[in-house]
Amino acid sequence: MWDGREHPANSPVPRHTPNTMTEKLNSMRLLEQKKVAFTVRDFPDTIHSADGVADHFGLPHEVVYKTLVVLPPKGKPMLIMVAGSRELDLKKVAKATGHKKVQMASKKEAESLTGLQTGGISALALLHKSFTVYIDKPALALENVLVSAGKRGVNLELPVKDLIKITKAKAVEVT
Repeated sequence: MWDGREHPANSPVPRHTPNTMTEKLNSMRLLEQKKVAFTVRDFPDTIHSADGVADHFGLPHEVVYKTLVVLPPKGKPMLIMVAGSRELDLKKVAKATGHKKVQMASKKEAESLTGLQTGGISALALLHKSFTVYIDKPALALENVLVSAGKRGVNLELPVKDLIKITKAKAVEVT
């Protein structure tokens, strides 16, 4: 199983892999500014799921994270990062976030609230919008994860500890 320390082909994770096909996104600029090691992972924008991304790169599904928009009854929407292989439990989300009840944003609501397409929603790209960010606790056992860069078809591989630090994500049980 891939532990996030090395790519499956046993090649060391480079500091940053520039790709001439990918324009530099704000999330990449932010990571460079914070001096965080990351790897750009481009894939066809016809892949719309974290599981599809994992399959494309031949990675375990539990290392590719999706960012979901969750709505509390009152207040600002929340971003929840969870492995593509896991299903969000809204009762656990409500309990972990101090709400009686929460609901998933519809695709249209998620895109309207974030300004990003589903499949490209990224906590890193939305820092300026002050969302409260949560990450599912199993991420703490991983070295690296892949998350969206803020554009469909582009993911970033980075250390979990850096993702949590930059996004100020709270680790909670939500699956």
